Amino acid sequence: MKTAILATGALLATSALAAPGTAARWANHAARRAGRRSGFRLPAEENGIVAETNGTSKNVEYSSNWAGAVLSSTGFTSVVGTITVPTPKSTGKSASASAWVGIDGDTCGTAILQTGLDFTISASGAVSYDAWYEWYPDYAYDFSGFPVKGGDSVKITVTASSKAAGVATLQNLTTGKSVSHSFSSETNKLCQYDAEWIVEDYESGGALVTFANFDSVTFTSARPSRAVPPSASPVLASSTSSRAALS
Repeated sequence: MKTAILATGALLATSALAAPGTAARWANHAARRAGRRSGFRLPAEENGIVAETNGTSKNVEYSSNWAGAVLSSTGFTSVVGTITVPTPKSTGKSASASAWVGIDGDTCGTAILQTGLDFTISASGAVSYDAWYEWYPDYAYDFSGFPVKGGDSVKITVTASSKAAGVATLQNLTTGKSVSHSFSSETNKLCQYDAEWIVEDYESGGALVTFANFDSVTFTSARPSRAVPPSASPVLASSTSSRAALS
């Protein structure tokens, strides 16, 4: 069983749209959501980013789009973690990031069963949140009727009932609201090799979005379908402006 700590940089720049008014802003938002999807982990050069597990830098791997932790073994059927929803900080341009848990996508490159939250700040400083589910390589789809705000505690769970079926569930522990989506007969099969707790610079319109400055996201009560050795927790991946942690 292998635990990899993933570190990613904060300066992952692509073009971002700044809308002059409410109608245009929502039109741009809708277009971005229509083309939104996650991706497999991308490699990156080491760039001075710090990643730690129990005070050491063992099993550190660098990525240009993922930060967090991956537990690699076999037979994973469930992954769960709880986050406090962050409030991204304004940098004068539109920026986003995503926090999610999932199965596969690191050592298995056929599919990812995942669900989580996107947090976005516009060029004018307006903050928005989107709750979503995805069986990659299909696009992500938004949940409806699941309001979220900064500071809420949200439990994120994925469960694979087979290599082609599963359930994605979000529970807002602050409001008591929950949503779920069931997948079945998916064409791209899981391997069930990877359990993941990730903050991602996701893709929209064929390019990575501008990465948000969110300070930190910590996945608490993080566990897969099998016990994690004590030496594997906690883990930390950090950058100059944003970080992800697991406990």
